[in-house]
Amino acid sequence: MKKAVFSPLIAAFLILVILVAIPSQWVERMIPNNRVSDAATELNPFMFQGKYVQDKMLGAKHYLPVYGSSELARMDPFHPSNYFQETGAPFTPFLIGRGGTTSITHFLNFAEHTKQLNGKKIVFIISPQWFQPKGTNESHFVPNYSSLQAYDLAFNKTIDPKLKKEAIKRLLTYSPIKKDPILSTMYKAEISKNPWTKRKAAFVRPIALLYREIFHKKDLYYTMKGGHPHKRIISPKVKNKTWEQLVAQANHYGKKRATNNHFYVTNSQYKKIQKMVPLLKNKKVGASYGRSIEYQDFQMLLDLLKESGAKPLFISIPVNGKWYDYTGFPKKGRTVYYKRIKKQVEAAGFPIADFSNHEYDPYFMKDTIHIGWKGWVYTDKAIQDFYEGKKLELDIGTEKEVKKAIHL
Repeated sequence: MKKAVFSPLIAAFLILVILVAIPSQWVERMIPNNRVSDAATELNPFMFQGKYVQDKMLGAKHYLPVYGSSELARMDPFHPSNYFQETGAPFTPFLIGRGGTTSITHFLNFAEHTKQLNGKKIVFIISPQWFQPKGTNESHFVPNYSSLQAYDLAFNKTIDPKLKKEAIKRLLTYSPIKKDPILSTMYKAEISKNPWTKRKAAFVRPIALLYREIFHKKDLYYTMKGGHPHKRIISPKVKNKTWEQLVAQANHYGKKRATNNHFYVTNSQYKKIQKMVPLLKNKKVGASYGRSIEYQDFQMLLDLLKESGAKPLFISIPVNGKWYDYTGFPKKGRTVYYKRIKKQVEAAGFPIADFSNHEYDPYFMKDTIHIGWKGWVYTDKAIQDFYEGKKLELDIGTEKEVKKAIHL
C-alpha cells in the first residue's frame, strides 16, 4: 500500500530533478528558431513573465518593443502590429502586456532586462485606469506576477540600491511575495538593519538560488511549447496612404462598427453592457485619477528606464469622454491626471505623445477605455516619427482636410 502511494511521488521528484539538472544550453537548442518572431503578437503571459524570449527580442535590432496592457489585444487594420507589417516598416512591433499589467509589473519586467534595454528604443502605452486611488490591486497584480522576475530582483546587484529598496517595500504589500517565506525573507533583509533578519536571509539564500534556477528552467520549457499569435487583421488599403487618408479610413471603419449607441463604442461591446447602462449613469461622481499610489510605481519605472539607458516613447491615451461624462466622472478628475502624467514623463527627460485632447473624438476609442481605429492611426504616426528620430507631430490635418483625403 505504501509503495503504491509513494511510487508516483518518488517518480515525480526524480523527473523534476532530471528536468532541472539538464543543462540550459541543451534545452535552448530545442527551442524553435521562429519562437521569438511568433511571440511578437502572442501576448502570452508566459513570455512576458519570463526571460528567454525577451532577452532574444531585445538583442535583435529589428524589434520595437511595445509595452502596455489590455489595449494591445484590440486588433484592427490600424493596430501597430498590423499596420507596420502591411506597410513594410523596417521594424516589427513586439507586444508585451495584457489586462491588469500596470507600472509595478512592468517595473519587475524591466528590472529583469536592464542590460538589454541600454540604448534600446521602446514604446510604452499608459492607461488612465491604472491610476486608482489605491493603485494596482491583488486581482490585477497576481495573474501578471512573475516569480522568476521577483527572485531575480532579489539577487540583482546592478539596480540602484535605493530604487531597489523602494520597489521591494512596494512588492511586499502583495500576497504572492508576503506568502512566499523564502522570497519575503530575502526581501526583508534588503530593507532591514536587523542582524537576525539578515542571518535568516543568508540561511535561506541557497534555497532561493535553487528556486530561481527552477524558474529559469521552467521558462525555457514553456518557451519550447510557445503560444498562439493573435489573429491579424491585415488590409492592403493602409499601404501608400497619407496620414489624413488613414484617419479618414479609420473614421469609415469605426462608423461601420459603432452604430447602435452615441458613445462611439463598438456594437459588440455595447451589446454586452447595454442592460447595465441606465444603472451606471452618474455612478462616478466625485471620482478622480489625480491621486494614486500608481504615480509612485510609475516613477520607479521611469527611474529604472533612465538608469538602464533605455530610449522610451510614452503614449498617453485618453478616456472616452462621452462615456465618462455619462457616468459622472468629473472632467477635472481626468484633466489633473493628463497634466500630472505628462509632467512626470517630461521631468524624466522622455518624449510623450499626449492624446488627451481626443476624449470626444469619434472612433478614437474602441469602447469605454480602449484605444482603437483612429487612435491607432495617431499612435502609428507617433511611433514612426519616434523611430525615425523626428520631432513628434501629433496633429493629422484638419477635419476638412481629412474629409477630402480619400473617397470611401
